[in-house]
Amino acid sequence: MALQPEQVEALPADVEPIVSSDSAPSSPELASTPSEGSVPTPGSPIVPISVADSFAFAFDIDGVLVRGGKPIPEAIEAMKVLNGGNEYGIQIPHIFLTNGGGKFEEERCQDLSKQLERPIQPGQFICGHTPMREMASRYETVLIVGGEGEKCKQVAEGYGFKTVLTPGDIIRHDAATTPFRQLEVITSSSPTRDLTGVTVDAVFVFADSRDWGSDIQIMLDLAMSVGGRLGTRSETFTEGPPFYFSHNDVVWSAAHEHVRIGMGALRRMFEVTFEDITHGTGKLRTHAFGKPQVSTFEFASRLMSQWRYDQHGLTEAPKTVYFIGDTPESDICGANAVDAKADNEWFSILVKTGVYQDGTEPAYKPRATVNDVLEAVNLGIQREMRKKVASGLKEKVLDGEAELAGGMLPA
Repeated sequence: MALQPEQVEALPADVEPIVSSDSAPSSPELASTPSEGSVPTPGSPIVPISVADSFAFAFDIDGVLVRGGKPIPEAIEAMKVLNGGNEYGIQIPHIFLTNGGGKFEEERCQDLSKQLERPIQPGQFICGHTPMREMASRYETVLIVGGEGEKCKQVAEGYGFKTVLTPGDIIRHDAATTPFRQLEVITSSSPTRDLTGVTVDAVFVFADSRDWGSDIQIMLDLAMSVGGRLGTRSETFTEGPPFYFSHNDVVWSAAHEHVRIGMGALRRMFEVTFEDITHGTGKLRTHAFGKPQVSTFEFASRLMSQWRYDQHGLTEAPKTVYFIGDTPESDICGANAVDAKADNEWFSILVKTGVYQDGTEPAYKPRATVNDVLEAVNLGIQREMRKKVASGLKEKVLDGEAELAGGMLPA
């Protein structure tokens, strides 16, 4: 089930766009160190402090590095290559951009560090709901949907959202809200609250729902309410609060041999059911973060710039970012879209270890298709080396022409 091009949307008008930081073109050298700007040649001793300054990598996680909670073997080797275990002895800055979520970024990094056998820091990690933290000051009371237990509520409060409700809070207030959900399985660290007259200003779907029926029912109640006030019904069905989804992936790569449906499918079910109930007269305000939204890739660019500066002292943006993903409709679509807009190059690489099925025609064409993430990393490094060699030859030719012209000038 492929997402269509028109589903790549901008953020709503009331959300400030995320703007990438301005920067000048980076150095033509492949790597730089505090003491020298040359890159080690193949076979030379590894110099751990040599850092690639002209390019970087960004990775999707599920289906690229991990599948079903277990690391893809080539991913561990790819991380070694990025951290200096390559023939040039260079470290290559890299970040992780996933549509997944449901935990604090620090927790996701701990999980990924164990899986990849490398320390991963929050400063190089973005999950689907990370950009939502910039909206915490916009709304007084929000409903947070998805994830296990109260984890997403805790994440939202950590982001700075003021008053955070969950579907469980609403069900405890009125058990008849979802007649088929067992109340005894709903646990909460918060006491039962009287929500009479409470107004929900916005709904954020942070992670995949664990109870689609109940969550969609509560979302529909709010969509058909008067301005988000619990227990009310609008006569026009046009007064509901905005709904924000942390991503729009219809399917994702899990442990099962075939892809599993995700948040994009829940969003579609929610929208279609609302359309049916209101007989097409209602109006929903739904918006998606995550890939393939260009704003999410711009957010990633800003994070990458900060990470490169904090870790390596690099102040200029990379000329090329190699983005590696497994889903044409989100990873490749988004990388290609930001490439068309950004000042630097975003080079999309599709791997065959996740959603994409080998032999099929991807809905969005990548710049390259490879078997796995290790091949993708090696492709990027070798491409940069060819660019450096070509640049060096061009400089020599220009220098030679200048010398020749100088020799022909009269004394």
